Amino acid sequence: MRRAKDFRAVLLGALCAVAFAPLAHAEEAQVAESRVADAQTAEANGASGTEVAPTAAPAPKSADPAAAPASAATGDSERIEELEEKVDILAEEVGRLESIFAVPEELALESYHGLGPAASKVYKKEGGLSIGGYGENRIRTFHNTDDDDRDNVYDQLRVVLYVGYKFDDKWVLNSEVEYEHGGTEVAVEFLTVDYIWRDELAFRAGNLLVPMGFVNEIHEPNFFFGAERPEIERTILPSTWHENGAGVWGTLADRIEYRAYVINGFNAEDFTSSGLRGGRQGGAEAIANDFAFVARVDVDVAPGLMLGGSVYTGQSGQEQTSDASGTDRDVPDAHTTIYELHAQYKGYGASLRGLWTEAFVDEAGRLSRVLAKDPTAAIANRMRGWYLEAAYDVMPFFLESSRASLEPFFRFERYDTQREVADLGFDRDRTKDIDLYVAGLQFKPIPQIVFKLDYRHFELARTTSSGDRDRADEVQGLVGYVF
Repeated sequence: MRRAKDFRAVLLGALCAVAFAPLAHAEEAQVAESRVADAQTAEANGASGTEVAPTAAPAPKSADPAAAPASAATGDSERIEELEEKVDILAEEVGRLESIFAVPEELALESYHGLGPAASKVYKKEGGLSIGGYGENRIRTFHNTDDDDRDNVYDQLRVVLYVGYKFDDKWVLNSEVEYEHGGTEVAVEFLTVDYIWRDELAFRAGNLLVPMGFVNEIHEPNFFFGAERPEIERTILPSTWHENGAGVWGTLADRIEYRAYVINGFNAEDFTSSGLRGGRQGGAEAIANDFAFVARVDVDVAPGLMLGGSVYTGQSGQEQTSDASGTDRDVPDAHTTIYELHAQYKGYGASLRGLWTEAFVDEAGRLSRVLAKDPTAAIANRMRGWYLEAAYDVMPFFLESSRASLEPFFRFERYDTQREVADLGFDRDRTKDIDLYVAGLQFKPIPQIVFKLDYRHFELARTTSSGDRDRADEVQGLVGYVF
């Protein structure tokens, strides 16, 4: 904000210079005219041999010569007061523009109604424009696999810009635009218009982040552990998941947060044996023949302890037909239901998280037939996953007063995207039944910058027919930021 103050001071100085310039120019002109007259008189007298004293500046014409100086002083005083009033008005306008357009240099890393801290900045402003963002640069290497052709990948994973505008205490616009993989993919991750009637009840419409799990809404890299988001929150809870819709949200009794939306449903044609991720429509010309309902509740049970859950339900067939089997066939309704329960504790340097989720797809066997899925690549009737995660900040053991944090962490995930498969000629693919072990280290020199290093080991319930591993271990490094 120091640069903003310096800018304001310079601008006010310039305005004052412009405002008082006419007075200075008038005085200079009067002195110059007097000197020219003196020079002309001296030249004329010089020719005649007569010496004449310098002539004083001509006095303004007035009926009463004694009143002329008082009249001029009064006029100058009134003009100065008028100019000072204009400068005050300009100063107020500069201050107003500064409050609207200035971007805060420091960020209070606080979430607002489930949104990430950077995305929440607009709600904390008195009004006007808000800009934030985050980014991730990641390297991933593969180890202990029989597939020697798999390349290591170094990726500018994403750059994200949040732009919000607070029109007044009631109306707020908020948005997120994401550039992925070095800018080769661009998407609007959310764009909402909020009407905040009161703390207990507000309204939201637009392209909405689906309020399920931990990272679908808060997906800034500084606020989850690991260089990759939890696999359960990518396959069964398909982050980043955003759809078009509208709904309500609010806070009850200062400790219960809720969100409830009606959104367009999945597109079941893009479900796979690996989960529901492909069924997201993302608001891009989304097919809206089928809608869904999603709701979430979080309760602050005690200081640092939060418990909550969410549920999604709606048809996913979108009244379409498919010719994947060689003939046009109606895609079944494929009513899809997902629920999840979650808990989180943060305090005394520790961070603990746990999540459980299940998903159900009605008529999944028929859907797999219509889409001509292979016998071992069926869409499951039921999917299940859960994980536990723990981390601890050890930096106070080295530097007690430092803003930095150093957190070793461990996460265990168990998920199966083919928990139950319809007995219609399809076999359960046991390679989709996976235990995942993630161990790593997270370092933040300041809260807005993060460096991550982790190791991921996958254990499949069944390996390939030859007994080879078909899922490599991974070592990942990431640098991320948020502002």
